[in-house]
Amino acid sequence: MEIRRAIKEDIQGLHRLLFQVEMIHHQGRPDLFKAGARKYSDAELEAILRDDSRPVFAAIGDDGEVLGYAFCVFQQKLGDNILTDIKTLYIDDLCVDEKARGQHIGKSLYEYVLNFARESGCYNVTLNVWACNESARKFYEKCGLKPQKYGMETIL
Repeated sequence: MEIRRAIKEDIQGLHRLLFQVEMIHHQGRPDLFKAGARKYSDAELEAILRDDSRPVFAAIGDDGEVLGYAFCVFQQKLGDNILTDIKTLYIDDLCVDEKARGQHIGKSLYEYVLNFARESGCYNVTLNVWACNESARKFYEKCGLKPQKYGMETIL
């Protein structure tokens, strides 16, 4: 397995995994997530892959198949009234193909992102996890992540 920046040729594999994530979210919160929806068009994905402020990393199997990904976004609030100027790498989405889970691909992707963030001068790596996705929360806790803040809601 190789982990590298995702390229245009990975788009169909990325779509396949994005669909898996979308279904987990739909099953957990059908009031918020549409069934069978596509998160990005091909053109949107191509633009993201060219954007250095939004790096996407892919775990590629020996056969060239996309086994997992990490969509990331650099964040920094320069000159904010109350926040310091730290540079953060936010993991917008991390997924491992449901057929390839249990092979430590997610852990390898996460460690790759951490190293990339360090090399990029980031202070921290952050992410959000939906409360309905308990397996993802447990995975992130196992990787050493701790809650930074809580998002809360009331449905009207």
